[in-house]
Amino acid sequence: MPTPALHSIHVHPVKALRGQAPHTAVVEPWGLAGDRRWALIDETGRVVTQREHPRLALAAAEFVTRGSIRVAASGLEPLTVAVPEGPGTTTAKWAGEKIETVPADPEASTWFSTYLGESVTLVHLDDPATRRPIDDPPYGRPGETVSLADGYPLLLTTLASLQALNSLIARGDHPDEGPLPMNRFRPNVVVAGTTAWAEDDWKRIAIGAVVLRVAKMCGRCVVTTTDQSTAERGKEPLRTLGRHRRVGGKLIFGQNLVPETTGTIRVGDPVTILE
Repeated sequence: MPTPALHSIHVHPVKALRGQAPHTAVVEPWGLAGDRRWALIDETGRVVTQREHPRLALAAAEFVTRGSIRVAASGLEPLTVAVPEGPGTTTAKWAGEKIETVPADPEASTWFSTYLGESVTLVHLDDPATRRPIDDPPYGRPGETVSLADGYPLLLTTLASLQALNSLIARGDHPDEGPLPMNRFRPNVVVAGTTAWAEDDWKRIAIGAVVLRVAKMCGRCVVTTTDQSTAERGKEPLRTLGRHRRVGGKLIFGQNLVPETTGTIRVGDPVTILE
């Protein structure tokens, strides 16, 4: 068996949009630097994702400089959005939480509203160190915070588990929907060189010199059924996960991580299982 290693890194500057796959990334206490620091909210303040708007999969965001981003989508001129400086914040509502964020320039909100055909506002998480504690005891510990990710700083998946899942899909009711690519699961770090589902038993790992706690299994939602290149939806992988990977009422693929140390990770770094 090869030594486990970091196969790829994925950063999504805007929650729900297509992201980037850099060769290196900085791990901060609340996640990869720049990951999910921006999000869209509707007129009620509710965070908008691919759950409601699968077309967000077809819009892309990339870093430009000093935290600013460039967004692009078919039919619209690309737009560069600077980090807003306020004044004032607006409340973003996510899964029962209320998170204070800073609205972007109105031009950005107009751009996204045009793309989605409804009024939305682009917001930025200005201070991830204080704005949003990990609100999921006992998995989140006092003082730990997270960006605008669903619940935890990083999401890990493995190539071996995806291969095993695709094998199950091929034997199921909708084999024509497979094999699925890893982007269905929108991870931050993908690990090669393991056995299938080995990550289920991990408690602490190191990627290079960065130590991370494996907090809990990741329950999956309808976003995983969305083709990230067409925005079309099917039945998989939820149909197969429901039959083979149901744990505590949730359909499981991947593991949520919390950094214990910070630093730079690189594609090819060894992944060491500490516990």
